[in-house]
Amino acid sequence: MSTLTTPHIDVHRAGDRMKTRVSWLDSKHSFSFGEHYDPDNTHHGLLLVNNEDVVSPGQGFDTHPHRDMEIVTWVLGGSLVHQDSLGHSGVIYPGLAQRMSAGTGILHSEKNDSWRLDGAEHDEPVHFVQMWVVPDEPGLTPGYQQLEIDDALVGGGLVTVAAGLPRYRDRTAIAINSSHAALHVARMSGDAEQTIDLPDAPYLHVFVARGEVDMEGVGTLDEGDAVRLTRTGGQRVRARRPSEILVWEMHARLGAQ
Repeated sequence: MSTLTTPHIDVHRAGDRMKTRVSWLDSKHSFSFGEHYDPDNTHHGLLLVNNEDVVSPGQGFDTHPHRDMEIVTWVLGGSLVHQDSLGHSGVIYPGLAQRMSAGTGILHSEKNDSWRLDGAEHDEPVHFVQMWVVPDEPGLTPGYQQLEIDDALVGGGLVTVAAGLPRYRDRTAIAINSSHAALHVARMSGDAEQTIDLPDAPYLHVFVARGEVDMEGVGTLDEGDAVRLTRTGGQRVRARRPSEILVWEMHARLGAQ
């Protein structure tokens, strides 16, 4: 891992993302993913994947493997059923922080099957963002953690959802095995008086998961837009309407690939 010293702000618009579309899935990729490969767009800091997915009812990702990755899933609407080879099973819904540490290897499935849990059919897609960051070291023991934090988001400020950075150890909802990274979420009402200040960090990735915001020094960001900041931070963000933003704070990056 290494760091850069040149300040830089790079705006990536929602419509420019690579896309995977099949009958049951609408997936938009902020970085190279699967068959979509761009050598100039593989990661920012320690963040390798930022996929925005919409999955149809009764559909989803069948059992598949992962290893040596910290995977954080944030649901925006609907609910997602998680099952893995360690025996973990649960429903992820808005306001629930969840991460899976793949470590030496884990199998899991993610499906829009929650309608089965109460015996009724809910014809609702699930809308979520899945993010992958690199752990401190390979070969860790696989693990899983989740925690409901909906109440903490009511205030509209940045809430630390997942972190390995020591400074957030006592106030993060869930822990990740990456001591140089933290994910913060802000659910903003759109009140003109309500603003947040971005953290100062060598690398920031700001993703507008829903709504529309103004960022100081950048301008208006629409739903699906992202900003990659290098050696800069502290910008003020104000929501133009009810909005939700995901902010990765990172203090290292992958070395040259």
